[in-house]
Amino acid sequence: MDSQSTSCVRKPMYGWGRYPIVEQALQRPEKSSAFRHAVHQPPQGSSVLARGGGRSYGDAALAPEGTVVLTERLNRFLSFNEETGVLRCEAGVSMQEILDVFVPRGWFPAVTPGTKFVTMGGAVAFDVHGKNHVRDGAFSQHLISFMLTLASGETVECSREKNADLFWATIGGMGLTGFISEVEFTLRPIQTAYIHSHGFKATNLDDAIALFTQYESQYQYSAAWIDCLASGRSLGRSIITFGNHAELSDLTAEQQADPLVIQSKRPFKVPVDFPSGILNRYTMSTFNHLYYNRQRQRSVESIVDYDSFFYPLDVIWDWNRIYGKGGFVQHQCAIPVENSKEALTKILQFSSKKGWGSFLAVLKRLGPQEGWLSFPIDGYTLALDIPVQPGLWKYLDQLDQIVVEHGGRIYLAKDARVGADVFRQMYPSFPKWLDVKSKVDPLNQFSSSLSERLNIVPTPQKVCP
Repeated sequence: MDSQSTSCVRKPMYGWGRYPIVEQALQRPEKSSAFRHAVHQPPQGSSVLARGGGRSYGDAALAPEGTVVLTERLNRFLSFNEETGVLRCEAGVSMQEILDVFVPRGWFPAVTPGTKFVTMGGAVAFDVHGKNHVRDGAFSQHLISFMLTLASGETVECSREKNADLFWATIGGMGLTGFISEVEFTLRPIQTAYIHSHGFKATNLDDAIALFTQYESQYQYSAAWIDCLASGRSLGRSIITFGNHAELSDLTAEQQADPLVIQSKRPFKVPVDFPSGILNRYTMSTFNHLYYNRQRQRSVESIVDYDSFFYPLDVIWDWNRIYGKGGFVQHQCAIPVENSKEALTKILQFSSKKGWGSFLAVLKRLGPQEGWLSFPIDGYTLALDIPVQPGLWKYLDQLDQIVVEHGGRIYLAKDARVGADVFRQMYPSFPKWLDVKSKVDPLNQFSSSLSERLNIVPTPQKVCP
């Protein structure tokens, strides 16, 4: 065996939604050289795919007929400029590792999604966005360059100036253009590790949109929990949370003594899969009622640590087990601003009538976004987590139809079932992306379950029999 080779094993794998579950061939290289070798010489000439933190919800990081290369041990920091905030690291570095090292030094990620367990390679591959998209854009807005290993075995630097087409094809490209090995991007300076949070109760969807419009220029971050089972005059009732990085003067005397360090939280682990059917219309309606009414006043301000503000679910390990052994899917759509109210009203009315809502429904305001396969649109995004159950695909197909009719799209990082035709309607720049993919990967060496489902690449050969 070549000294750079890593052994191939098979085990059941899945995304964060725990659907689908597939038997998967895996490699876990220890060094970048072995990482590149896995690309250039995959077992038996099969397809390959990189996988970072495994936080994409569906089948984007699965390749049951190919080999998945795990990047978790490629997590070295390579350089950091204290004056500009430019960080260069390997693709397996997680957001949590960045926070642990750089927040105490006065730096924070310019963009972060709702979990800190994503890797920087994954952040590029899905062009992640956060609560500040309307102000600061997605991760790509703060991305300087990355190193990409191609199907040929060559490793090239990609930026807005170098290999620009490959740069834009890889951003949001689901890992299908090559293996991202190093990433260079900017962090933002902060005075404290705290957030000045301002929460509002919105009585319905109209009120929620009005609050977003009124306050989005005053706050860097914003997101809403939305009751997707409410109906009538309460349709779309929400709790919207705005926030800015707190300054030193915002903190108590005790917090000012060590403003860049927060108290660590003891995680709680969900020990077992919840019984099937426990998340039903009645339990979720009860939860939504209690959650909405826990904030009694119209407006509440507070100072909270960044962990509580950005990553409230990360303290609950394996929270995906709440949805039962069958797993769940997330339907996250983005709708252009001019059509948002009409489309969101139809989706919420449909969800309320069906009773298949989500107790973790999230509404966010998005801004304009570059990128051929990047998800955000200047408008609003709504995310619904729904347990897998009979009839769900038909229900989600109906939601897709509403999204397409209003010029929207779904987030491929969260998807597990949308069809090829609908995907092409949602992403009109796909032909441009496919042209670059065809040039750098003519034999479709990089593929996934998602790319096969979307008819992007043919089914590759089996490996590890």
